[in-house]
Amino acid sequence: MSLDNDILLLSRIPIFQFLNTEQVRLLAFSAIHRELRADEVLFREGESAASGFVVASGEIVLSRGRKKEIVARCEPGSLIGESALFVTTKRPATARASRLSDVMEINRSLVTRMLNEYPQLAVRMRAELAGRLAATISDLGKVSNALAKKPAS
Repeated sequence: MSLDNDILLLSRIPIFQFLNTEQVRLLAFSAIHRELRADEVLFREGESAASGFVVASGEIVLSRGRKKEIVARCEPGSLIGESALFVTTKRPATARASRLSDVMEINRSLVTRMLNEYPQLAVRMRAELAGRLAATISDLGKVSNALAKKPAS
């Protein structure tokens, strides 16, 4: 992909919507493209995660456990491992290309540097992530209430 295409792709990722053109260009320029053959593993469940991946082309399938239960199919424009861009974490699933695929790897150290250099960006991203967390907690509360009301079998 060209740098202009990478910039366009990254600017469509929700967490990067707060970046200005210069910041997206820096992210795109610093990202590392990785081409994966069909059935090639991008990362394995339980591994340390120090980066996120944006699917540029193809499809990445996320699976868990010994039975390789599919938990997600990630198409172009998907960000895999968003939390690894901000915190030390482990991969919750194995990521494998279902067909020839291209991903852009974005390292946490680059994101950390950008947040340090652009504090207003850090404030906006924090607010976005806090809002998402609040929505998730609310959704979990609704599920919990629904399960509590369900009669035992």
